[in-house]
Amino acid sequence: MQHRNVLAASLLALIVAAPVFAQGALTGVDALDDRIDDIQEDVADDLSNADVRDRAGNQYAQGWAGSVAMGLSATSGNTDTADLDLAGRFRYGNGPWNHTFGFAVELAEDNDVKNKEEAFVTYDANRYFSEDFYVFGLGSVRYDAFDSNRYDAFLGFGPGYRVVNDSKQTWRLQAGPGVRYIEDQDGNDTTETAGIVSSRYYIAINENTTLTNDTDILFSEQDTLVTNDLGVNFRVTDAVSTRVSYRSEWNDNPLEDFDAADNSLGVSLVYGF
Repeated sequence: MQHRNVLAASLLALIVAAPVFAQGALTGVDALDDRIDDIQEDVADDLSNADVRDRAGNQYAQGWAGSVAMGLSATSGNTDTADLDLAGRFRYGNGPWNHTFGFAVELAEDNDVKNKEEAFVTYDANRYFSEDFYVFGLGSVRYDAFDSNRYDAFLGFGPGYRVVNDSKQTWRLQAGPGVRYIEDQDGNDTTETAGIVSSRYYIAINENTTLTNDTDILFSEQDTLVTNDLGVNFRVTDAVSTRVSYRSEWNDNPLEDFDAADNSLGVSLVYGF
């Protein structure tokens, strides 16, 4: 007799100090920040309105806010699998200053063979000088046991500007120089001058549906990493939402036996409380 057990547990939207909105602010290497969104996808009764306020406004609420999310799933029987996701984001608003700290850990194995081992942290500070113009400083560190670059860290700064900024859609651009540290899977490491260009687009299609497209280009002498995350959020009920996302990553100079491109389609169904 075939036996199969499926265990699924998730802890979502553990509010630290105030409600957290579904989409984060510009944090430089936003592919990392978007991983937090894919894991968390916090849902509240005012999901759509919160989305608009976070994207269209130039500041977070004053003081601290944050959330932590954890997901665990496992199967046994014909196939033994285990997946663990843990992510969090904490924000602090102080006058024209916004500070954001995020982290995530993703682990997975299939029949006792690891096929995912990734962790990262990000920190971003924004200082607004007007409704549309700001400067940013950011730092990120990423570890991936199954990517061409085992470690990829970046520290940079620069200006940002909102090209479009109304109640239904926003488009923001930011770019700047920085320093990048890379260690590949062969143990070769380098520290070099780098730069980043980021684009963020958001539109509220209707009161229950929003679309986002986030793009980052991180470049240095070692390689150029391009990431794009296209996502559509559907509000099902006051407490339930789903997100469909398609993320692409492209490295112009991968190690031998590593692919230049990674593409993933994700579907999340989340209950918020």
